[in-house]
Amino acid sequence: MSSKKSVVCGGVRIGGGAPVSVQSMANADPRDAKAVIKQVNKLMGLGCDIMRVAVPDMNAAIAFGEVKKALPDVPIVADIHFDYELAIASIEYGADGVRINPGNIGSESRMRAVVVTAQQYGVPIRIGVNSGSLEQDILETKGVTADALVESAMRNVRLVEDMGFDDIIVSVKCSDVQMTFDAYRKVATKTDHPLHIGVTEAGTYEDALMKSAVGLGGLLMCGIGDTMRVSITGDPAQEPAAAIEILEAAGARKRAINVVSCPTCGRTQVDLAQIADNIEKKLKPIAKKREKAGADPVTVAVMGCEVNGPGEAREADIGVACGRGKGLIFAHGEPVKTVSEDEIAGTIVKMVSEIK
Repeated sequence: MSSKKSVVCGGVRIGGGAPVSVQSMANADPRDAKAVIKQVNKLMGLGCDIMRVAVPDMNAAIAFGEVKKALPDVPIVADIHFDYELAIASIEYGADGVRINPGNIGSESRMRAVVVTAQQYGVPIRIGVNSGSLEQDILETKGVTADALVESAMRNVRLVEDMGFDDIIVSVKCSDVQMTFDAYRKVATKTDHPLHIGVTEAGTYEDALMKSAVGLGGLLMCGIGDTMRVSITGDPAQEPAAAIEILEAAGARKRAINVVSCPTCGRTQVDLAQIADNIEKKLKPIAKKREKAGADPVTVAVMGCEVNGPGEAREADIGVACGRGKGLIFAHGEPVKTVSEDEIAGTIVKMVSEIK
């Protein structure tokens, strides 16, 4: 399930049943077009579908135009705070969308000016609400809560809709995982516009991955979310893979090759951790080829003993149930041969590579 309405951002459809798209944000100097271009190219190569670039001043807006000239086919969203004129300039310089924070953009007339320009150029607007920049009147009545995030978002959605504009994406982010989860579940009942999901200010890699896996994974399994970013302090090159892993674990994106392996116990009589690790590493390039070719997903089961091993291995496309220093190999539900422990990984990888 995804939002009923959809928008198009630089050729990428968001919502309306489209696959959940992955976003990241450049942190190179936004006034240095060459540095931004280099970073955007790298992140797109790592699995991003849409990129976001901050536009803090007019020099950055001019550089944004240079980036779009160099990368006309890459969907790039201008991230705007405080100055509505920067949003207008970014759209005129070729932005495929703009992110506006209503809590700091200013008056209704300024918002209308952005809407008019977005309508003229046919680009969507993300109404991006953060817990750190809620409107004062909402803070005074509701504090920093999920209800406050939703009220701010919906107030501004209605404002923009009343201006005759409907190409809207909504986000209600905060650094608290439970509040983020609650806010998105509530806002999903109040609007059909596509939702950009994320836990903001999630921290460095390990904390950010855990918070995002819990918060965003939970939302995805509830059918909520049309585009997403995993926010990680530091190098944004860590973000696309993390987002893809969460999408795959939540079932929102099919893994090209899904490896199932048991946690091991006292019955295990092979070095299953090493075997599974070798298989996963060697299957990565094969998975990339299969994904690029649009091939059907493949499941590989690596099981440590005779308790659940044969059953799991039979259910997989290719599997192994291990015994003392050896493994019984299965292909599409049928046992095919027994190999020694040191032959298991190579045998599995070879058999997977031969699947069409």
